[in-house]
This record gives sequence, C-alpha cells and structure tokens, in this order.
Amino acid sequence: MTVTGQAGPATKGRHGFVAGWRKLRAIAAVAVVCGVLGACTGEQFQKGYILPEGALEQIPIGASQDQVLIVMGTPSTVATLSGEVFYYISQRSERKVAFMPQHVVDQRVIAIYFDKNRTVQRIANYGLKDGKIFDFISRTTPTSGQEMSYLTPLFKLLSPR
Repeated sequence: MTVTGQAGPATKGRHGFVAGWRKLRAIAAVAVVCGVLGACTGEQFQKGYILPEGALEQIPIGASQDQVLIVMGTPSTVATLSGEVFYYISQRSERKVAFMPQHVVDQRVIAIYFDKNRTVQRIANYGLKDGKIFDFISRTTPTSGQEMSYLTPLFKLLSPR
C-alpha cells in the first residue's frame, strides 16, 4: 500500500465536524451577548396605586364613600380638610440602561373629596405640568391654602432622589 498524503473520508468528516462546532459556538456566543445587552435596556417601574381602567368614570359626584372604596380600593392616605379626602398616590419611572439611576416619567395623586355626609363632592387627578401641581380633570392649578399645603409634600415624597 502506498500513502499518497491525501486525507481520507474519515479525516475530512472529522474536520468538518469540528468546524461546524466552532461556528455553532460562535453563533451561541453572539446570541448570549445580544441577550445580555438586551436585558440591560429599557426598564419601567410602577410604584404605588395603579388606577384601574375606567375607574374614575364609575364614581359620579354624589357617590357614597363605600362606593368609592369598592371601585378604587383602599386609599394611599386620607386627610381631613373641609371634609374627608382620599388620596391615591402613584409614580412611574424608567431607566434606559440597567445599573443607571431611574428618572421619574409621571407622578399622580388622585384626590376624591367628600362632604360632611360622606358623599363625593369633587374628584381631582393631580400631576406635575411645567413643574407645578396641576389638576388634569378640571385643568387648573390649585392655589395656596390648606389643599396645597397637603399636596406639596406628597409630590416631594415622590420626587426622584
């Protein structure tokens, strides 16, 4: 028998098998890197009360306090101004990349005002607009007074640190 120096079919197959595994490992490595980088982007966080869809429409002026509790649930905090007020506080923040600090996208305080008979007198949806507390239902900015002295600290508590 003479040896010609050419690789036989068994050697050629082995080389193709090893090359295939190398290619597969490279593809897997790229997939893992893409997965890790993809997991590091665009996180959103919801803190506090989550307003159910259509909940405020279910609370007409004159509704009872019990009806509000059934629709909205337990308030975040309660105050007594010229009647009782239920406050539902929420904050939405996000961060573009993992391990970076969060920044606040939206903060809201839903306020439901009751009269002395414990029926709904007024509903407000407070948020920040142009750096000032703004009621998105009545489209007004509350003026100074007892109401503002209670709302201002709520928004400072929600502010990013």
